[in-house]
Amino acid sequence: RDGLKDAAGKPLSYDRIYYVGEQDFYIPRDENGDFKSYDTPSDGYEDMRLVMLGLVPTHEVFNGAVGALTGENALPATVGETVLIVHSQANRDTRPHLIGGHGDLVWPGGKFGNAPDVGLETWFIAGGSAGVASYKFLQAGIYAYVNHNL
Repeated sequence: RDGLKDAAGKPLSYDRIYYVGEQDFYIPRDENGDFKSYDTPSDGYEDMRLVMLGLVPTHEVFNGAVGALTGENALPATVGETVLIVHSQANRDTRPHLIGGHGDLVWPGGKFGNAPDVGLETWFIAGGSAGVASYKFLQAGIYAYVNHNL
């Protein structure tokens, strides 16, 4: 209720906050390798269940769609800004990484009342949970926010 605290227990301040929702999709294919479609979600249940058993997603997206966080939809920040990134994964474990930066302060397991981990290059988020990382941008450039599941 008091908000996030840094490693010294002081209130965390940030300039921007972004939410990244990561989701895997398991879409069945027909005998020609084309994706199948169904009249209702329940019609495809058994086929989707069988694809999910392999734990190899056919699609992995951020914020619900391919390209949702790239190009015109990129997440901007300027030098000197501290950005807070809230990342969730609906289905399986993930390991976010900010190429060109790192997590200055990271709460990887959704335990936001705990002291943060400090200076992580990659952090762990269990499937079905969320984590938070803050980063202060020290120089201009293009930073890629990725996961290590790809």
